[in-house]
Amino acid sequence: MQKAKIKYKDYDAIQFSSGSLELIVTTSCGPRIISLKSKKAKQAGNFFFEFPRPEKRYLGLYLRGGHRLWHAPEDLVDTYLPDDETLTVKALKKGALFIQPIEKKTGLQKSIQVELLKNDTVKVTHVLKNRSKKFIKRAAWAVTMLPPGGYGVLPLLPKGDHAKQDLLPNYILIPWSFTNLASKVWDFKTDFIGINVNLANRPEKLGISQYPGWSAYWNKNSAFVKYSKPLKNSAYTDLGSSFETFTNGNMFELETLSPIRELKPGQKIIHTEFWTVVSKIPKPNTDARFTKYLQQPLKKWLKSLH
Repeated sequence: MQKAKIKYKDYDAIQFSSGSLELIVTTSCGPRIISLKSKKAKQAGNFFFEFPRPEKRYLGLYLRGGHRLWHAPEDLVDTYLPDDETLTVKALKKGALFIQPIEKKTGLQKSIQVELLKNDTVKVTHVLKNRSKKFIKRAAWAVTMLPPGGYGVLPLLPKGDHAKQDLLPNYILIPWSFTNLASKVWDFKTDFIGINVNLANRPEKLGISQYPGWSAYWNKNSAFVKYSKPLKNSAYTDLGSSFETFTNGNMFELETLSPIRELKPGQKIIHTEFWTVVSKIPKPNTDARFTKYLQQPLKKWLKSLH
């Protein structure tokens, strides 16, 4: 694994390279994992969305793009606190730990640990720590922003068999108040829900309570994949969402959440994701393509994570 301090556009940053993957993480703000590239998918360029510079603040915050750590439930003030200060960076053998200053408004401190593992795998560990003197109830919320033009994939749990007395539900779909399930953005299949980002001309968002833990975004003949195991019998925010997806047509988000917890002073939430890239595949917008190009090839990778 190689790493180097660089200037990325107008950010101070650290660049990591291992295997076919290259990551760039900001150090002068954020933290944001602002870029992910693969030598096996050069045509894809940066898998992550970036806002054009100069960027206007949204509710006081520079969204910037890339991958970020928020805390849920979403709040017009607490969620959008600016993250413009320089980070503390601690070097690790396989990556680095990026620590944000304590949020004065909430008393929470965010950090993201990035590690490049074998098999073109990135491990991203998100930590929310209560640095205040009060109890705080929150969930970790890991948000990855991706560019327009692609196709999102949300796998569903295996189907049951009514004839074998599978009589109870096993997951809940959670639409937001502005979501239009009749929109052609939503592409409901047997084994997954597809998201046609280019067909969105207004905000659309959907959550799910339980799913296989992985999701993907196909763009330019390659797919970014992220995995975070949902925990059964745990309380999640947003009516029980362990995963959420959002698009407005201009960008797309894959979002995973930890269970919501009441943190005593000094306690923390740890929420982990694993990432990889699947290259040179057609658009997985049918059940057959989903199975052949994503579900089956990812079985070995997912098994390696446990």
